[in-house]
Amino acid sequence: MVVAAASEAAHLRADVPVVLTGIGKTAAAVAVTRALAALGDLRDVVVINLGTAGALRPGVVGLQEPVAVLNHDLSAAAIRALGHDPRERLELRAGAGPVLATGDVFVADPLVRDELAQRADLVDMEGYAVAYACAEFGVPVRLLKHVSDNADEGALDWAALVDVSAKALASGLDDLLNTL
Repeated sequence: MVVAAASEAAHLRADVPVVLTGIGKTAAAVAVTRALAALGDLRDVVVINLGTAGALRPGVVGLQEPVAVLNHDLSAAAIRALGHDPRERLELRAGAGPVLATGDVFVADPLVRDELAQRADLVDMEGYAVAYACAEFGVPVRLLKHVSDNADEGALDWAALVDVSAKALASGLDDLLNTL
């Protein structure tokens, strides 16, 4: 399991291995890359990223498993104009489901939230980086996010809200592991 903060893994079973990345895309990408490189044989590896997320739209609540993730604070159009593929959106699995926007901006501003809601359902700070590192290693990844807030000023209370999410994530992980 990959989590950004230890508090998000507080209720996982003791036998669940956890890679703690730290907050943000860079920390997450480096931690996942190190962990995968240390494993050597990756044939049977599936990475599961657990964490909290902000809801960008009304009615998005509870546990969510994104089908795609996008890097929302990347100048993708400018990079594309220079003739490069920014890979700003990664497809995680087929079918319908929520899209997760990842960026290094802690979204607590309703105006930022509303702009992001045009492209995604959820927002976090690590999911894209975890998915990108896994893609580079050819390792499947699943993201399981619990909505902790509405990506508004209430997000600033994340530390007080994370334990509820950690309990839901532990329960959701058990369910997800039964499907693998």
